[in-house]
Amino acid sequence: MTARTLSRVAGAAAMAGMIAACAVVPESEPGDAAARAPEVSATPVPLPRPIDVTYPEQQALPPARFAYDGEMTQGGWIRGTAPVGTDTLELNGVGVPMGEDGSFLAAFDRDAGPVATLVAKRSDGSTASEAIAISPRDWRIERVNIARSSGGPSAAFMRIRRPELERIGTARARDTGSTGWRQDFIWPAKGRISGVFGSQRIYRGEPGSYHSGIDIAPGAGVPFVAPADGTVVLAAPEGFSLEGQLLILDHGHGLNSAFLHAQRLDVKEGDIVRQGQQLGTIGSSGRATGPHLHWSMKWKDARLDPILFTGPMTGG
Repeated sequence: MTARTLSRVAGAAAMAGMIAACAVVPESEPGDAAARAPEVSATPVPLPRPIDVTYPEQQALPPARFAYDGEMTQGGWIRGTAPVGTDTLELNGVGVPMGEDGSFLAAFDRDAGPVATLVAKRSDGSTASEAIAISPRDWRIERVNIARSSGGPSAAFMRIRRPELERIGTARARDTGSTGWRQDFIWPAKGRISGVFGSQRIYRGEPGSYHSGIDIAPGAGVPFVAPADGTVVLAAPEGFSLEGQLLILDHGHGLNSAFLHAQRLDVKEGDIVRQGQQLGTIGSSGRATGPHLHWSMKWKDARLDPILFTGPMTGG
């Protein structure tokens, strides 16, 4: 063979090898492949059954019942327990703080009307109310045949007074969580009563401001103590223009005590004090005609009579 003939034979052989390499050869017979395929069941697979969830029915609240006692008179107070399930409590539209057990304190201003209404909003959406009869008081009224002073305070005085009033208002608005409101109050000092709560002068038919507290006059330098547990929310040893050395205690739940005209204060703002603990000594600082302790009490904006918390003084 010539060289050209040999080259053609070799090329044909190579082409035949390539064709053989590209041929598809089944791995097995069709019957064998079908034997290895997974079987598909004709029976449908059941879906999981839904889980039955049974919700307990909301237990009905018991009938609403208010429980309370106290001094249901002008300048007085009540302590008690709200109906089971009470979420919020109000007295004449004013929110009444409650403890976790539903216990509360509420009080009545010196000029409170004949009826006060407690309203409890309960967790089941119902509302319960209780009308409380408030007895009137026979205030000590002095009628004088002179005209009431006119003109009001000067601008210079009010520049001093406004910051003092702001401090007093801020202090009395604080609720420190004290539980003194739950206690039976004691007298902060004992001695001659020189001024009673609610007394008032009428100047030719025009009423003046009434006395907002009770004045106790055992003498200068006599100690006075905390009538119940509390937290000192204001202490002004530098003296205010009218109150002199002033101390305010928060008893919790909106109830607080103020002590005016002190000679010395023995506690400072932020101190937690216990019933009977000495707070300072009695003096005549500020606008006072003589040494005495002026003790006033408030619940929210209502002015209260301290003697209704302590009862009459004994052994003074």
